[in-house]
Amino acid sequence: RVRVPLGPLRTDCLTLLHAPNVSSPKMSLEWLVAWNWSLDGLRDCIATGIQSVRDCDTTAVVSVACLLVLFVWYCYHVGREPPRPYATVNSLMQGTDAAGLQNGYAYCQSPECVRCAHNEGLNQKLYYNLQEYAKRYSWSGMGRIHKGIREQGRYLSSRPSIQKPEVFFLPDLPTTPYFPRDAQKHDVELLERNFQTILCEFETLYKAFSNCSLPQGWKMNSTPSGEWVTFYLVNQGVCVPRNCRKCPRTYRLLGSLRTCIGNNVFGNACISVLSPGTVITEHYGPTNIRIRCHLGLKTPSGCELVVGGEPQCWAEGRCLLFDDSFLHTAFHEGSAEDGPRVVFMVDLWHPNVAAAERQALDFIFAPGR
Repeated sequence: RVRVPLGPLRTDCLTLLHAPNVSSPKMSLEWLVAWNWSLDGLRDCIATGIQSVRDCDTTAVVSVACLLVLFVWYCYHVGREPPRPYATVNSLMQGTDAAGLQNGYAYCQSPECVRCAHNEGLNQKLYYNLQEYAKRYSWSGMGRIHKGIREQGRYLSSRPSIQKPEVFFLPDLPTTPYFPRDAQKHDVELLERNFQTILCEFETLYKAFSNCSLPQGWKMNSTPSGEWVTFYLVNQGVCVPRNCRKCPRTYRLLGSLRTCIGNNVFGNACISVLSPGTVITEHYGPTNIRIRCHLGLKTPSGCELVVGGEPQCWAEGRCLLFDDSFLHTAFHEGSAEDGPRVVFMVDLWHPNVAAAERQALDFIFAPGR
């Protein structure tokens, strides 16, 4: 290490500056000597630095350079596909409606959609999506998903008739038709605290039925008897902008839910209305990775939900959690004077699906993938 003795030089220079009886030629000579000495020290310091770089371990330098190149490549690889932004209410107020929406309902436009495909190539497509995810992130924690995709055909064909999801079955999840409120306690309590907010927005929406049989944004569902209509805010993982503009506070509430499925095709949020005399045909949901939450808004007598052969009744301002991969149905046997049965429905993650699995499933079942 080279030490440049600048201290004494500064003292001499200051002495020269403040000496009243020093002649001008002598002072200039002293300055030149001091300046030359400073340059010599600076030159020695630079030479020492260059020599230190030359003496550095070449292997270490090459390793650092390789790591930097790998890091840049990784950032480019991960960032090739821009992320899908979660739309804010303000952007919805100003934006145009998404393509593929008919009367506020997102009908699938792609024959390759994993949510709607029922063919032999579905498992290969799911496995390809899983491989893409693992290349980009990690195989860590993917054992259960890998097992489910590998043996999906056997799972779906050999499941008992009481529970038979139509698209994807994740093995080794606890199975029960209904879930206790504590299964997703935070979101249940948040929904129930905002019961009046959701109800007020529904009542404003429902006034449109006085002017026409099916107002814009509502979807009529097929039933053996009666009428079942739904108003989607999120349909198969896709936000419905026109509908969200009509329910801004309810839409904001979805963003506060910790376990709401909003980034894959199994996620939905809607208002569901059953008219008196309506019976919904028994059916299975697409997967067991979610639990369906019904917040009762209007629950007249004579209404029941039956999941896996077990009946339950809704209650106003209370949430009812169930696994819709079980065979289930609902009906409204009340009179016309009782009015419709109305619930706010939102899909939440099954509590036993791990965080790493949720991230992978969002990737595998991303809308349009």
